[in-house]
Amino acid sequence: MASTANPIQYSIKTPRISSLHLSSTKVCCAKVLNSTRSLTSNARRLLDFSPLPEKKESSPRVGFCGEPLKFSGGSQQIRRRGTVDFPVVSAAAADADGHAHEIEIEVSDGYAEPSKSFGERFPALVTGFFFFMWYFLNVIFNILNKKVYNYFPYPYFVSVIHLLVGVVYCLVSWTVGLPQRAPINKELLVILTPVAFCHALGHVMSNVSFATVAVSFTHTIKALEPFFNAAASQFVLGHQIPLSLWLSLAPVVIGVSMASLTELSFNWTGFISAMISNIAFTYRSIYSKKAMTGMDSTNVYAYTSIIALLFCIPPAVLIEGPQLMQYGFKAAIAKVGLFKFLSDLFWIGMFYHLYNQLATNTLERVAPLTHAVGNVLKRVFVIGFSIVVFGNKISTQTGIGTAVAIAGVATYSLIKANMEEGKRKAALAAAS
Repeated sequence: MASTANPIQYSIKTPRISSLHLSSTKVCCAKVLNSTRSLTSNARRLLDFSPLPEKKESSPRVGFCGEPLKFSGGSQQIRRRGTVDFPVVSAAAADADGHAHEIEIEVSDGYAEPSKSFGERFPALVTGFFFFMWYFLNVIFNILNKKVYNYFPYPYFVSVIHLLVGVVYCLVSWTVGLPQRAPINKELLVILTPVAFCHALGHVMSNVSFATVAVSFTHTIKALEPFFNAAASQFVLGHQIPLSLWLSLAPVVIGVSMASLTELSFNWTGFISAMISNIAFTYRSIYSKKAMTGMDSTNVYAYTSIIALLFCIPPAVLIEGPQLMQYGFKAAIAKVGLFKFLSDLFWIGMFYHLYNQLATNTLERVAPLTHAVGNVLKRVFVIGFSIVVFGNKISTQTGIGTAVAIAGVATYSLIKANMEEGKRKAALAAAS
């Protein structure tokens, strides 16, 4: 019985690939060619067992195309996750049936969008937090500082502690690399020394005033600082101050005068010290503008604090040293205990450094106009909280004078900030 042999066919299909990971290096054309030849070779070896005659096929063709690549034998598209662009390669391979399968690899040219940080997603919320912490730390510093003076009235020594704690904080931050310490040379040291001297003088005189009069009264006097800034700009730097700015300063002078005449805690030491502080900080602003460098504000403030500390130590030793050694430390420890005394000194130094640093960081995040308004509101918060916490009795005239002075400072700050913004826009327009 004759039997008819059915032809036996072997079909080699391109296997489906469930996943493929491509490295970050570029796809090499030679690798695609070798892979194609390997597929063809395997197919030919399998066909050696077939009774059918082997079909001769031309060599696989490898070419380049500008189209996206994908595996047509398998329906899955393979995309590379990353940001490196790859050349597009197409290759033709024959299966066991002799049909050419075009193999295309698609490499996505899309770039993975980096995830945004919390600050980038909610900038207004972060800026509000900066303002809150600036106010909070400033109020806490002023209250705790005054409480320390109530049982330890040595402002020169306390000023040294303020700066010393801040310097230690900066050294520790540099050690851990937050931030990286910027190098300093002799030229930069010469530039920063006048800034540090004015910073030290203004800081010490502010503390002398805080120790001798009410906190609210010291801040009322310090509201005159814009007046001294305008006077120095006009008569020292030669800058023309518009009449509108001078007029806005009139309520400041009037308000401070009204508050001073009826202030219950008034004494000349506190008043003169606060005025000297205004002058010192005015010249600090002048020298700071001359000392503008490429160094970031955090490093500049750190170096300024270190140099200012060196200026503050000699007067503290000479003026208050003998009294401190005889009975100053003993009396303070006897009143509150050693632990509270040391912890109070540490925390007022830490709060002093942090609120100054946050004030600088807040200025970098907002426009000058917003910062000016914030600075005025900060002074209102400090005056109000100090009156509530310490129960300071103020006369009606003192209250009205303080309000008038603050309103004048607010008006001055708004006018000046608008002028600065106008100059900045004009400079940008001229540059473009």
